[in-house]
Amino acid sequence: MIESFDVTLVDWSRAQFALTAMYHWLFVPLTLGLSFIIAIMETIYVRTGNEEWKRITKFWMILFGINFAIGVATGIILEFEFGTNWSNYSWFVGDIFGAPLAIEGLLAFFLESTFIAVMFFGWNKVSKKFHLASTWLVAIGASLSALWILVANAWMENPVGMVFNPETARNEMVDFWSILFNQVAVDKFIHTISSGFLLASMFVLGISSWYLIKRREEFLAKRSILIAGVFGLLSSLLVAYTGDRSARTISSVQPVKFAAFEALYNGKEDAGLIAIGLLKDSGSQIGRKKIKDFIFKVEIPGFLSVMTGGDRNTFVPGINDLISGNADKNIMSVQEKIERGKYARQVLTDYKNAKEKNDETQIELIGAKFRDKDFTEDYFSYFGYAFLRTPEDVIPSVPVLFYTFHLMVMLGFLFILVFSLALLFLFRGTIAKNRWFLWIALFSIPLPYIAGEMGWILTEMGRQPWIIQDLMPVSAAVSQIKAGSVITTFILFALLFTALLIAEVSIMVHQIKTGPKR
Repeated sequence: MIESFDVTLVDWSRAQFALTAMYHWLFVPLTLGLSFIIAIMETIYVRTGNEEWKRITKFWMILFGINFAIGVATGIILEFEFGTNWSNYSWFVGDIFGAPLAIEGLLAFFLESTFIAVMFFGWNKVSKKFHLASTWLVAIGASLSALWILVANAWMENPVGMVFNPETARNEMVDFWSILFNQVAVDKFIHTISSGFLLASMFVLGISSWYLIKRREEFLAKRSILIAGVFGLLSSLLVAYTGDRSARTISSVQPVKFAAFEALYNGKEDAGLIAIGLLKDSGSQIGRKKIKDFIFKVEIPGFLSVMTGGDRNTFVPGINDLISGNADKNIMSVQEKIERGKYARQVLTDYKNAKEKNDETQIELIGAKFRDKDFTEDYFSYFGYAFLRTPEDVIPSVPVLFYTFHLMVMLGFLFILVFSLALLFLFRGTIAKNRWFLWIALFSIPLPYIAGEMGWILTEMGRQPWIIQDLMPVSAAVSQIKAGSVITTFILFALLFTALLIAEVSIMVHQIKTGPKR
């Protein structure tokens, strides 16, 4: 572990990874959702034998293929960045992070790449049922790819199922199943997958609405709206449910992030949930961090306490409680965690010194501490705090998290409304007449993309300064390379990803205007 760090290097490494991740997420959710929509459409074709359904399936499959190809490129670069920019992190996490990514590459991606060829080129070359099975396997493979990546990401937020080996200074996996079924991983996977389903449904709904506006491809448009409307409504409801579940989990494993969501500084019982609000500087500070206050807010009384603990008497800790500590509520201060982290770090240093001197007695004595449950829970679980400079370093950007969280929630309710109206007008037979709604559906296509990016901003910025919650801050994880190299690759990646995005949008727009083949 490094004793000091280059702020410029850390900031540019974070920026480069964020750039890659955000561009990657412009492609992934459409792949996740559109693969299942295509599979549903092909299932209808196989069951009915209606060639129009085959034509519809092949049209959306072309758009899926364009997106899939470009998404793979950004994903590969993202995984390489762990080794190039975050080598200290990659070493510290050992096989815990590498194993899920290896499974993703060997199993899920293999499953996708094997059957995607049959899906695109197997029409009239294999039986209908085999082709349909290949399409479903591609959809399942895409979700499995997401599963293992999200499991790895969830472990970073809630590290479980591992022990620290002082011999190698690495974390080692001891319970694969606790990592796989980590509550953060379960919530994150279902929420992320369902958000991809929602995005793809809005994509299909919006493009189908464009066809109705142009009075083209009415059969394709209406049947696609039916599938997208049902799939999208169910997905948007699932997104809302899993979002609520995720927030409950975060309140226990990442309480500072949760408090920042609501700009809650002073904990209390019967805490209300902010529906909407506007922040301002209060004039007070926690160390170097400014405390925010509300210009105005609309609050649902008691709901935050109910959401986190089941009743209005539940105490919800605020940022002040979590930083300064609250003895009455058994909340440890960050300063105490820093002292415990420094002790754990010193024990590791003593172990290394004993190894260098080949002092077998000390090696066994100190090594036993890392096998002791009390030491692990009471001291090593705060190891990362030893690298913090001040207690307020654990406070993320409250305005960013507050506004991002609440805007994302509002968009979630909007999606439910849009899909509900689409189905209502479709079943009434007035979908083509309500041109105002068709335009709303068309211009709603970017909104799930925005909501998805906001979700990742909340996840990643909300856990700052941690790359692994409580165990490793971002400043200790970065590779010791020149900042200039990172800046150069940042610029190159920005140009490359922008070019890829422009290419994808141009190709898709051309394909949509051309329409399905007769």
